[in-house]
Amino acid sequence: MPTVHPQVQKARDLMPLIAAASDENDETRELAKPVVEALIEGGFFTMLKTKSLGGMELKPSIFARVTEALAHADGSTGWVVCQSNGCSTTSAYLRPNIAQEIFGRPDGIVAWGPPGSPYEATPVEGGYRISGKWRFMSGSQNATWLGAHLRVAGTKETKTFLYPKSSAAFHDIWHTLGLRGTASNEYSVDNLFIPHERAIYRDDPRDRRSDSPLYRFTSNQLYSIGFGGVALGIARGTMDAFLGLPREKTRRGAGKPMVENNVVQSHVAQSEARWRSARYFLHAAADEALATIEECGEMALDQRTRLRLASTWAIQSSREIVNTLFHDCGSMAVFEENPFERRLRDIDTVAQQGQGRILHYETVGQVMLGVSPENIF
Repeated sequence: MPTVHPQVQKARDLMPLIAAASDENDETRELAKPVVEALIEGGFFTMLKTKSLGGMELKPSIFARVTEALAHADGSTGWVVCQSNGCSTTSAYLRPNIAQEIFGRPDGIVAWGPPGSPYEATPVEGGYRISGKWRFMSGSQNATWLGAHLRVAGTKETKTFLYPKSSAAFHDIWHTLGLRGTASNEYSVDNLFIPHERAIYRDDPRDRRSDSPLYRFTSNQLYSIGFGGVALGIARGTMDAFLGLPREKTRRGAGKPMVENNVVQSHVAQSEARWRSARYFLHAAADEALATIEECGEMALDQRTRLRLASTWAIQSSREIVNTLFHDCGSMAVFEENPFERRLRDIDTVAQQGQGRILHYETVGQVMLGVSPENIF
């Protein structure tokens, strides 16, 4: 048996606690306090943080295994941990004293929404003034600092601006199909001053202060690996629940138990093959990219392309697995008391997110065919 990484084992040990809180997470639309406390105590928000601040700088493929284990128990928990860790890579781009202020405590957690808003940051003496409103701030309830990505007025460059959570106004909009426990709400600031030292070029060598190979991955690439793990965890949870159904279970109108149904047998086998191959592809693509970075300083275009393909494939394959087995369960799957309907809602929500877009297949195909890609990855 291969050795299990200690952080992966920690995640597996927490699965009963996390699973028991999943109903509360959905109802309150945020993670239950005992879960957040256990995640902080276990260092789960420090996995991609710099070692100089007490972080782990975890290998990306191991990070994916951790988010997978957490999402096996509850998709929202895996999602929040992945999102928060992606934000924590900012610790490698800040001045040491600022990084310590934001990330130095065990509960030093940053949350933000994606870029793409029409707002701009206005340069002023000593820093910038920002105003705007953003959505999809996953993990907002347990964050201590927030961030926003804005173009600097008069330039084509985008910076990330960090500020205390108390500086923002929150808007309760997170009434969704799935991933309800992520508290991915809306937030806004109005004419907020951000000093220069808390405005950085994220994922840019100009502000990178760490030589760790981890930070040669962009935060978007680390998100894609981690969210691929989240999707695989939701799919694995569905498969395990399906395999745990009573052997005598018979769907209405069927003449024999499900385990004797040839279509079901085929679906189970194909789901297992699809899950294992997608998982292997994701981990192998991440490990290959890391090895090249360690040897050459950066990954090649074909490795960036494979990372994008592997993460999208993991998400879309997981979605197909969950949908297939959900429908094989018959009418019982629609009831909340069973372990299928939440996972269906969660995986469909994961697949709607940016990392799971079908459009990525076009981008990868364009690179493979020697055509300039239309989208950045």
